[in-house]
Amino acid sequence: MADDSVAPVPSVHRPRTVTEVAEVVRLASREAVPLTVVSGGHGPWSHGPAAGVRLELGELSQVEVDGSTVRIGGGAVWGDVATALAAHGLALSSGDTASVGVGGLTLGGGIGWMARAWGLAVDQLIGAQVVTATGEVVEASADAHPDLFWALRGGGGNFGVVTRFDFAAHPLPGIAFSESRIDGDETAVLKATRDLLRDAPRELTVTYMDVPPMDPSAPAGARLSAVWAAPEPDRLRAVMEPISDLDGVQTEVTTPAYREVLLEMPAPEGEEPASPPGFIGGNGLYAELDDALIAQLVAFRRSYPASVLFLRSLGGAIRDVAQEDTAFPARAANWFVLAGAFDIPGLIDDETRAAIDADWSVIERGRLAEYGNFADTERPQAVSGMFSEHALSRLRATKAAWDPQNLFHRNHNITV
Repeated sequence: MADDSVAPVPSVHRPRTVTEVAEVVRLASREAVPLTVVSGGHGPWSHGPAAGVRLELGELSQVEVDGSTVRIGGGAVWGDVATALAAHGLALSSGDTASVGVGGLTLGGGIGWMARAWGLAVDQLIGAQVVTATGEVVEASADAHPDLFWALRGGGGNFGVVTRFDFAAHPLPGIAFSESRIDGDETAVLKATRDLLRDAPRELTVTYMDVPPMDPSAPAGARLSAVWAAPEPDRLRAVMEPISDLDGVQTEVTTPAYREVLLEMPAPEGEEPASPPGFIGGNGLYAELDDALIAQLVAFRRSYPASVLFLRSLGGAIRDVAQEDTAFPARAANWFVLAGAFDIPGLIDDETRAAIDADWSVIERGRLAEYGNFADTERPQAVSGMFSEHALSRLRATKAAWDPQNLFHRNHNITV
């Protein structure tokens, strides 16, 4: 007799060809079971489900360069892509972390180190090979299935399995990188950074990060990192003077390879990545980093020892693309902001959880939209806040055309 108390094990598939991907999709559709698609395996969608079909794309990780056109497999990760492109003097604006999948980051929009210089990852996307909910393999671009191509540029994994991404890459002979350790007034640093970025050259993109010692992805404390999209350390040093001249700020400027600035996450133990700790808080795309928001963020970090702040400058080339041309929700945003705390048993109690949640609810009021790539749980009620009203309506129509049965639902799900 079967033991009903034992959860069924997911059927794991690691296809090597697009034909095999199509077979797995048809299997999940035919059996009417949950389908989880994993590209890089970095994000929360790589965990679970307890049953169904799990489609891991890691074997589809090729990087092919043809002039400035780059064709990348749906299972590739950005660290490997950066290494491969560097041999050709090219680069793409990617995420911060080497293990982040090309698929997940791109389909959600793609904020990266070169965002102000070159735009979002989706702004560099010129085509895609997609396995649809029926198992059909189609090529999508501005000229072929333009409705599907539009939806792929920021609408998430709702519309099919992308087995190949085609990008227009950029020449990159090198970069300059600065890191400022902040032992002084965080408020003064954030205000100076905001003022600098209002008129900064597009070559400059910055990240502010303040994390506790238990965060394995970065050194503890407050740091401001900057990438200059050219091997010009003197230019970067001069541009960053308003911050580096502040009391309590120590700045170092170097010229690493672009690949070297991508963070390395600790290797998981065993074959399956460990589930990350719970997180209380959220993120937002903000038009301005005003004094009130800065004060709220600094107070939040000081109030909760397990809290994290992460800010990334936007603007620049992101604004060159019209709002309606992609599903990305807020082209007018100048800042991405994440604030929250790790929900670690023994460190945070119910009262503290409620306080963190209340403080975050105040911070989020001024945001233009939530950025889905940093939303780590499935919250169907939040999807409307990740897109403009016009974009969500168009995404729903595209979903109805390409996946009316909602086979692809393990994401920030857009329903018909």
